Amino acid sequence: MLGARTQRKPLSKGEIFEVLRNQRRRYVLQYLKQDGRPVELGDLAQQVAAWEYETTLEGVTPEQRKRVYTTLQQTHLPKMDAAGILRFDADEGVIEPTDRTEDLNIYLEIVPGREIAWRELYLSLGAIACALVAALWLEIYPLTLVSELAWAGLISLTVTGTAIAHIYYERNMRLGHGEQPPELSYGTDD
Repeated sequence: MLGARTQRKPLSKGEIFEVLRNQRRRYVLQYLKQDGRPVELGDLAQQVAAWEYETTLEGVTPEQRKRVYTTLQQTHLPKMDAAGILRFDADEGVIEPTDRTEDLNIYLEIVPGREIAWRELYLSLGAIACALVAALWLEIYPLTLVSELAWAGLISLTVTGTAIAHIYYERNMRLGHGEQPPELSYGTDD
């Protein structure tokens, strides 16, 4: 086991985004979050290479694995270790998640390619609801054919349904959920 966990000051958003801006580091987190156990550097490099080269574990060439292994060992894992996002024992070649690994969930929503962000969807729903309320207040026909209570119910159901869809979708877009990173599942660009 890699040593006791220590309490550190919280990471700033800038530090978190600096670490997470690299796809290979997000792949490391995906692998660590799948079962939360310490992993061997060789196993990690094999899986990250498979994701990067879009192949199976068996399809990774020795050159691909070595390329990933070397950059993980020399660059990415030390940077993540220094931030406390994981613990990397270079002598043993073992990587272990830390408490901070779980704390990153709020920053890890992946918005695939050309999709609208949830905050924009909620803003749009709010604007539509405000316009509808104003139209009802001004008694604009044909909106007045339906009762105000029915409109309030429709708005409430729409917002609630959207929130349920958001929760479901967000869970599927977290690193560590599923067999592969969300970026591969939903075809995002880095």
